[in-house]
Parts: sequence; structure tokens; C-alpha cells
Amino acid sequence: MGEKASARDAAQRLADSVNKVSVGRVYDYLLGGVHNYAVDQRFAEEQLRLIPSMRDFARANRAFLGRAVRYMVDQGIRQFVDIGSGLPTQGNVHEVAEDAAPGECRVVYIDNEPIAQAHAEILLEQTADPARHTALDGDFHDGPRLWNQVIDTGLIDPGQPIGLLAVALLHFMPDDTTPHATLGGYLERLPSGSFMALSHIHVPAEDTALHERSEGVVDSYRRRTNSAVTLRGREEIAAFFTGLRLVEPGLVWLPEWRSESELPELDGLVGSRGLAGVALKP
Repeated sequence: MGEKASARDAAQRLADSVNKVSVGRVYDYLLGGVHNYAVDQRFAEEQLRLIPSMRDFARANRAFLGRAVRYMVDQGIRQFVDIGSGLPTQGNVHEVAEDAAPGECRVVYIDNEPIAQAHAEILLEQTADPARHTALDGDFHDGPRLWNQVIDTGLIDPGQPIGLLAVALLHFMPDDTTPHATLGGYLERLPSGSFMALSHIHVPAEDTALHERSEGVVDSYRRRTNSAVTLRGREEIAAFFTGLRLVEPGLVWLPEWRSESELPELDGLVGSRGLAGVALKP
């Protein structure tokens, strides 16, 4: 009865959001998914007119997530915490992990957007083993309180290596919210042998024309969604890995990270508009 009530509550939250732009649903639309509404589609198309490569970022980012999870599974990781997971869409963490190690992995998804949480409750109920995968309504900035929520699920053993995922998350964290320090708090709680995968929007400083167009997109997200975007330089992004050991090939353009296919030309790499890396906690 409780599960049915939860699903009904989730469905009602979705119905209430029809006329509100959801960052998670915009991302789903860019990926070619079906869990989005007209308001999300219009917003996405407006941003694509400014920066057509936004769709390239979404696709390259999702592909990186899949490769990073498979890499971690190959290194023995069997439990994952995905902070800022967004709307469960194509290539979910639990699906990738299940394919790589059937029946062995556990995943805790976390997002603070009610719409993403509602979708997660519905989709996980339909597609996942609830004994091994769950979704939490939580905020990256909650720090120790959020980590306690994660442990309280009973799915994550804090004494065993964990795969922490901060994928396409931190560019939604303004500098005045001290994201480097907050992430550092989570990293301190990870046991030795854990990994972190991270990706972040990046616009090269020398590309002034793109910077100007990007500011238009940043302004749109600030005014019309609940997730303002912050652009950062390579050094600022690299600082998120402080205390960890980056695995090869380091912090690179999204398509460069252990791609199994032929890499595009340089414009294609830069066109992904995102840097990514995976690092080990010694």
C-alpha cells in the first residue's frame, strides 16, 4: 500500500510540473528521451539556437558516465552513489552496472529536484531491483546529513570502496556555495580504494565568441530554472580532484576519456563542451 501511495504521489508531482522547466527533463530531451514536456522542449530548443553543441555535450556526457561506471566495476567497485543524478534516462547507472556485473551492484541515486525524484521513484519501481537500487530526495549541499541518509538506506557499506558519481553536477553549483569544500567532505568519507567520476561544462577562455553565447544560456538557466550554471576554467575543475589520483588519461574532453571508438577531430572534442575524469582515493 505504501509503495502504491508513493507512486501516486510521484505521479501527482509530475502532473503539477507540466508548465515548469525541469533541468532533468531538458537533459532527457537533449538525449532524445521521452520523459519531457513541451515547456522543456521549447526551453531546450531556445538554448540550442545559441549553442547547438549542447546536445553534443549531453550525449558525450552520458557516454562518459557509462564508460566510467564500467571502468569502476572492472576495478572491483560494486556500490555507487550518484549525486545529482537527474532524471533517470537512457543508460542509467544501475543498468550499466547490471550489464557489467549482473546481480552484484547497488546504486543510490540522489537529486534535489522534486520532478527528477518523482520520475526516479516511478522508473526505478518499474525497471530496478528495489533491494539493490533506490533514489533519495537530497541536496549536494547537505553534506554529512546527506551521507547519513545514504548509509541509512542499508545499500552502501561505508567500509567498502564506493564509486562516487558527480557527473554534470558541479557546474550547477555557484562559487559562493563552496562546492570544492562540500565535495571534499564527501571525498573524506570515502574509504581507500574508492573512485570518483566527475564531468563539468568547460568553455576555453580563448573562445570569446562561444563565451558570449554561453552567457546567454547561463542567463536563461538562472532566470527560468532552479539551477543556475557556473562556467569554470580547467584549473578550477581540476581542483575538485584534490587529494585523489587521476587515472589515465587524466582530465580530458569527454570523448577522450577511454573512448572505445575513433576519436573525432579536435573541433569535435572541444565541441563536447565538457571535461571529465575519474580518480582513485589512495
